[in-house]
Amino acid sequence: MSNPVVHFEIHASEPQRLIDFYSELLGWSFRQFGEMPYWLIVTGGEEASPGAPEVGINGGLTQRRGPRPEPGAPVSGSTVVVAVEDVDGTFARGLELGGTEAIAPNDMPGVGRLAYLVDPDGNVFGFLSPVLSDGTNAMG
Repeated sequence: MSNPVVHFEIHASEPQRLIDFYSELLGWSFRQFGEMPYWLIVTGGEEASPGAPEVGINGGLTQRRGPRPEPGAPVSGSTVVVAVEDVDGTFARGLELGGTEAIAPNDMPGVGRLAYLVDPDGNVFGFLSPVLSDGTNAMG
């Protein structure tokens, strides 16, 4: 039996700033959970069940309980990697929206094209496409 990832969380010093960033960049939707400083994040279908194919996982965004990570500090927590169609376009749009480069887009033979950004609150996240820079599929 495997242990699939069924939920993720992003910590935010200014929640609305990250809600705007991820909504615009990746098309995610956010819904506040009661009166708490916590928002449910929908990346797949609203009724997506954990482990369902091709729907992704849903998560949450919560108020950070301490200082945000300092620039250049090691990653504190897990890194989310998002499937996208166009790594280079997503990377460029993320920079326009206030993100900064963590790792520029690059090809990984047998895996795909991968890049990492730092969101406006210092969280590192990645995105991946099976399409390499030359237009071929990394999976053959």
